[in-house]
Amino acid sequence: MNLIGDHTDYQEGWCVPMAIDREVVVTWTARPDAIVRATSDGQPGVVELDANDPPDPRTVEPRWGSYVAAVARLLQDRGVTPRGLDASVHSTVPVGAGLSSSAALEVAVACALLDAADAELAPLDVALLAQAAEHAATGVPCGIMDQLASVSGRAGHALLIDCRSLTTTPVLIPTGVAVLVVHSGVDRALVDSEYAARREACEAAARRLGVLALRDAVPADVRDDPFARHVVSENARALAFADALRSGDLRTAGGLMSASHASLRDDFRVSTPELDTLVDLLERGGAHGARLTGAGFGGCVVALVADARVHALAAETAVDYGAATGRTATPFVVRAADGARSEV
Repeated sequence: MNLIGDHTDYQEGWCVPMAIDREVVVTWTARPDAIVRATSDGQPGVVELDANDPPDPRTVEPRWGSYVAAVARLLQDRGVTPRGLDASVHSTVPVGAGLSSSAALEVAVACALLDAADAELAPLDVALLAQAAEHAATGVPCGIMDQLASVSGRAGHALLIDCRSLTTTPVLIPTGVAVLVVHSGVDRALVDSEYAARREACEAAARRLGVLALRDAVPADVRDDPFARHVVSENARALAFADALRSGDLRTAGGLMSASHASLRDDFRVSTPELDTLVDLLERGGAHGARLTGAGFGGCVVALVADARVHALAAETAVDYGAATGRTATPFVVRAADGARSEV
């Protein structure tokens, strides 16, 4: 779940996500053959594929199986032949909420297949493989943030990610503050959104400026380009936000989140009326700051709220949002958790 720094990762910038206490768990037992068979308690159908010859992920049914096939195929490309297994997928990560459910699935499947093959990859390599699996399964040209946060999370901390060097720096979340997520009731699907178009626009802006990525641009370079202007200003906000968390300055951190939402709404144009309503309600109810989280186009907002106020604000926001939109908001408090791991 991203606290700040959206649409910066694919321009080699900075972001501040955190792994949360929602998870995808893959349990498995070995098979005597090369068949990978998987079921999910949250998705329909049975995925079945030959680990020796994984199919094109885009052809796999049910559609959630495209992630399984993509991971298996990419592992084989890297010299790891997955062994056959029967797998069961259990998830508490909402799908289509902007909370990186696909990244969590990709990373969990990769860990299971690596364990079954008695093979190992470094955490960064698992994240890069999972990112490539997203590209192969959906065609969405996502950045690295979701997958890297999933493997690198640390309990009690956010992560400052440098998406050029692919380094992560844990940032302690101050005491006395809670992270509140509220689902808008509008599911997000990046395949059907303008995500790819936004990325293309940013890449075009970088080429026009003659820089490797918009990370290298300065505000004067992008004054007249709203999409690029968002990326440049968001990078600055992400760095300042990490500093504010370190110093326990929640007023500044909250203000940066609110400014981030305004930029995503007005410059990058990925917000929705429902997300804007939630942000407004949370801020008027006393949150330090709030913003949409994830790529936008629906899903969730995130807010920093005083511990003593968080449950009351969650309840009030759900009621007021329903009255304003006719939709059902689903609020829940999340905590920063450790990243992916294998257990025997």
